[in-house]
Amino acid sequence: MDYRRTAVIKLGLPEGAEPLLQETVEQFKHCANTASEWCWHGDDGFHVTSKVKAENALYDQLKTDTDLTANLVQKGIRRAVEAVKSGVERLKRGENTSKPHFSADSVVYDKRSATFHRDHVSLSTVDGRIECEYILPDNAERPPTKYVADEEFEFWMGHLQYRDGDWYLHASMQKETDETSESDAEHRTVLGVDLGVNNLAVTSTGTFWSGDEFNHWRREYEKRRSDLQQCGSRYAHENIQSVGRKETGRFEIYLHSVANELLDEAIKNDCSHIVFEDLTHIRDEIPNATWQHVWAFRRLYEYAEYKAVEQGIEVVQVDPRNTSNRCSTCGFTHDDNRQQESFECQQCGYENHADYNAAKNVGLQYLRRRQSAGDGGAPVDVRLNRGTLNVSGEYNPPASTEA
Repeated sequence: MDYRRTAVIKLGLPEGAEPLLQETVEQFKHCANTASEWCWHGDDGFHVTSKVKAENALYDQLKTDTDLTANLVQKGIRRAVEAVKSGVERLKRGENTSKPHFSADSVVYDKRSATFHRDHVSLSTVDGRIECEYILPDNAERPPTKYVADEEFEFWMGHLQYRDGDWYLHASMQKETDETSESDAEHRTVLGVDLGVNNLAVTSTGTFWSGDEFNHWRREYEKRRSDLQQCGSRYAHENIQSVGRKETGRFEIYLHSVANELLDEAIKNDCSHIVFEDLTHIRDEIPNATWQHVWAFRRLYEYAEYKAVEQGIEVVQVDPRNTSNRCSTCGFTHDDNRQQESFECQQCGYENHADYNAAKNVGLQYLRRRQSAGDGGAPVDVRLNRGTLNVSGEYNPPASTEA
């Protein structure tokens, strides 16, 4: 099986490299926003969700307008197409949305535009390549060092991000493994996290982060963009960009806060891992999520991941299939188990909030993955608000209470 990890690596830049990376980021955003504008309206008034059609229409222009490599131009176009797809799906459901706008300082790299080494990375920029050293923790057993140093882990993609005055490489790594790792002697627990629209995040310990504030401001900023787009003036266009920056800034502050509280929850409950759903196909798992929600889920995962490193906590992802409609008590899986935010198992009668049940299942999914991989390490349970669940779904109370 493929064993995936994201290694968040702080980069040390050579002298003179910072302006090159900043300009690369700006030109990458230009490609994405130009593609978003075109895909949102198309050349015939219809939305474009085909990567091939978008690249055929825009590649030559953007390659001329920028100093980016061919691969980075393509990546910028494809990022926009994915965001437009999400917006189109929302329109099909009769929901209001607006053209995606990209303001985050990030660039997507693959093996054609970056060369990943064990101690440094070579990145394409607007003026050739630069080599950036990895700044890694000394402890070889802690991520990201443990993944970067492991020759069995292969780099396959990276997201370059500028955050709080520093540059980070979010390196996607994978290996085919029996997953016979982590043989710590002590018993460990994990914190499961379910992501959603009404509740942005819910943990297996029963802590909820409501999506009300996020959704309110998402609708407010969309309305502002929609009103400005109808004006069509240059002033309106400049203000749309300003709205995008304000939106991103507000949401990033909020998501940093949620990530800090998630980490506090894990530390308080002595958890060795925080387990998220794999976000690769998150739109399929949460069909009513907007592109802003998808962006927020990814950003929350990234924030939690790099913050957890300092505490020696590992952040992992698991396959989210059936976590919403499986009973966390008996394991019975059926679509009728879940009705919006209510969960009632059709077999054993277990009732609870649907998102809380899902969060427990996310944690259990990690336990099952370790078991199926034959991990002979220390026993691991899912931490609840009171007690724990083992891989068989058996509840272990701290006293005489129920989960």
